[in-house]
Amino acid sequence: MSFATWITFFVAACIIAVSPGSGAVLSMSHGLSYGVRRASATIIGLQTGLLLVFFIAGAGVGSLLLASELAFNVVKTVGALYLIYLGLSQWRAKVSISEQKQAEVEVPTVKKRFLTGFLTNATNPKGIIFMVAVLPQFITHEAPLLPQLLILAVTMCCIDLVVMHSYAFLASSMQRFFRDAGAVKKQNRVFGGLLMAVGAALFFVKRGGAAA
Repeated sequence: MSFATWITFFVAACIIAVSPGSGAVLSMSHGLSYGVRRASATIIGLQTGLLLVFFIAGAGVGSLLLASELAFNVVKTVGALYLIYLGLSQWRAKVSISEQKQAEVEVPTVKKRFLTGFLTNATNPKGIIFMVAVLPQFITHEAPLLPQLLILAVTMCCIDLVVMHSYAFLASSMQRFFRDAGAVKKQNRVFGGLLMAVGAALFFVKRGGAAA
């Protein structure tokens, strides 16, 4: 892989990472609700899901998913319903008041935060479409495949880790404005609504999008 190919992928990965999506919404939501340190488990889960989609596409399985309308629709439906479920759960999340009259939010376990992040990216059909459509353009077919995939995967995850933590940090810096129960409920409904909207939008993702 040439340096020119790598730097082109680096720029493309930066643009994709910065673009708003379910991962960004989830990172901001958890950053605002739980703080950056606790949101890290969610973000690591996001990267694990991203790596799964990456290597599925790299192995050619992603192409098979796009070739099969049934398989693609199953993945799309599961991903959409999962995001809607996450959004609805956050919308309905209970908020308690501490003795100091500050809002307290129940923090999920590390395992649950990790799985939430993992499933958010692993069931995202837009990620499959992007990988199948874009990844082959950065692969040199005359060279061994695995080393190239590893380089691109490490590059992509490092970029996404930085960007998602930046989203979480920016959101967490506003925690002081969400100390009372009413404000926290509004926050939960905003992010819950966004997650449900992203989930609903996935129903309109077309299998032919990879060819665009």
